[in-house]
Amino acid sequence: MKRIVIFASGSGTNAENLIKFFHNRENASVIQVLTNNPHAKVLDRAKKLKVSALSFNKIAFTETNDVLDILTSTQPDLIVLAGFLWKFPEHILNEFPNKVINIHPALLPKYGGKGMYGMNVHKAIVANNEKESGITIHYVNEHYDEGAIIFQAKCEVSSKDSPEDVAAKIHELEMEHFPKVVEKLLNEK
Repeated sequence: MKRIVIFASGSGTNAENLIKFFHNRENASVIQVLTNNPHAKVLDRAKKLKVSALSFNKIAFTETNDVLDILTSTQPDLIVLAGFLWKFPEHILNEFPNKVINIHPALLPKYGGKGMYGMNVHKAIVANNEKESGITIHYVNEHYDEGAIIFQAKCEVSSKDSPEDVAAKIHELEMEHFPKVVEKLLNEK
């Protein structure tokens, strides 16, 4: 059985989608959710779905081995960032090479980097009159949104779309594709 650990910072809709997708699978399951936000809704979602969930602070993540020790003890086959807003530290990436992936709400390399998340991305896309947007699932490296691209899916952006309209389209792509890409990656490992 392949083991998935999810990192999230907010409401956790992608985390919930992944947990439900893998709930009755024989080949993989989500074993833990970790968050940097002790008030994140993802903690409630995980609890309702009977998945272990913990929060941690910046020191535990970047300056000590506390979070690394949790990961080492659970031995995940894949670490999935689903709306996780902090830069991933190199000491964890080094311990889990090619096992940390992220989903980004735009077609990288456009609209990536520090500060480009959630509505910030969608507002920029509308402000720049982009004709399309989408999602990018990529490996995580030591730089924001610069790891090797695994998968992209596109959607049309009309001149009448608000940032909220774009967000809804992106959310649909995330719900449809993210679990399938995670499953495919696990099957290749």
